[in-house]
Amino acid sequence: MSNLKKVFIYIICLTVMNCASTVANAQTTNLAKQIDSILQSQVNNEKIPGAVIEIKKGGEVIYKRAYGYAQKFNYEHHPLAQPEQMTTEHLFDIASLTKVVGTTTSIMLLVDRGLIKVDDPVGKYIKAFAAPDKAAITIRHLLTHTAGLYEWYPMYYRAHNKQQTFKLIGELPLAFPIGAQRKYSDLGFTVLGEIVEVVSGQSLDQFEEQNVFIPLGMKHTMYNPLKKGQHYKIAATSFGNPYETRMVHDPSLGFQFKEIDPNSWNDWRHYVLKGEVNDGNAWYAEKGVAGAAGIFSTVDDMQKLVDMLMHKGKVDGKQFITEQTIDTFLTKDKFNNGLGWMMDPANSFMKDGPEGTFGHTGFTGTSITVVPSKDLSIILLINRQQMGLINDKEYYNVNPIRAEVFKAVMKYAY
Repeated sequence: MSNLKKVFIYIICLTVMNCASTVANAQTTNLAKQIDSILQSQVNNEKIPGAVIEIKKGGEVIYKRAYGYAQKFNYEHHPLAQPEQMTTEHLFDIASLTKVVGTTTSIMLLVDRGLIKVDDPVGKYIKAFAAPDKAAITIRHLLTHTAGLYEWYPMYYRAHNKQQTFKLIGELPLAFPIGAQRKYSDLGFTVLGEIVEVVSGQSLDQFEEQNVFIPLGMKHTMYNPLKKGQHYKIAATSFGNPYETRMVHDPSLGFQFKEIDPNSWNDWRHYVLKGEVNDGNAWYAEKGVAGAAGIFSTVDDMQKLVDMLMHKGKVDGKQFITEQTIDTFLTKDKFNNGLGWMMDPANSFMKDGPEGTFGHTGFTGTSITVVPSKDLSIILLINRQQMGLINDKEYYNVNPIRAEVFKAVMKYAY
């Protein structure tokens, strides 16, 4: 080939690369404008107090920004004279993201190390689950919310510490047939936390810190941040526990139990929660550490966990969890979900996503969405509870926001 032809080909290749780069930059700019429009308008219209988002494509964070306020109101719901600005460094109460960030990852590690199997009966590790009515329940059932346990129960009316909580769950009757249907249950993940403790010989928070958070470099992920002796920026959540108070008092919500007198316990918190887990069972009954809720984390820390999952268990070229175990947990069951992780494209935060998309949400307003086929992830953290209950009934529904964000990302971050 002549030198002239080589130069010509080089120029063509360079032109194509520059065009591709220009298109990619334009797409990123369009995405940024769209995300800004969605989230800033929600803050401006006082629907949410604040938010943090991080979008990663391949090895590059293509968008990260904080919006609004980390705390906007005091306990009386009066606006603060100087509301606290949100930053991307703020810790969030990630609520039920605890189930996947902490508990599911811990179970993955125990499976990977050959210490447990996902189809082991729970009764192998917890005596109460060897009883006839619960003997058929496996770890898989707990991970997929098909164990038949109550969806929710006010444990703190009858339990005041972790051991009492574990004992109480073991004594409660089943609410649904085992394996017959998916009924999302906090109790199931509380039991998974107990399994982690039984098998490892460590408390749940110690195991996760030593085996998940430290190895992955998640230096700002923890339970009970106020007890760490350090000052952290923390996004505020609710004004005590108004929604759970409603859950035990309002029969229309369907959480009435004949053995629970709603007026027999009244240790509700009467202040803005900031660094204390919002979830009542995690706080009142388990002192802030539970398999279902309790973790505080930042957007950057959670991205490190997501990266590990995206790379089939590899971290810096080393296998943290084997690819086989990752595949086991991210394979859909008959209810269209993985183990721990949600995979049903009907969910708003991954609406109509490509096959293999997975993620999870948290009651406080948090969510993770991962699209492996596009090498793409979205972490969206909203402190929606700082706005209070709407008409003393419900918190603002952030599902439409999640759906809009996901749609925008799938359109522009191809």
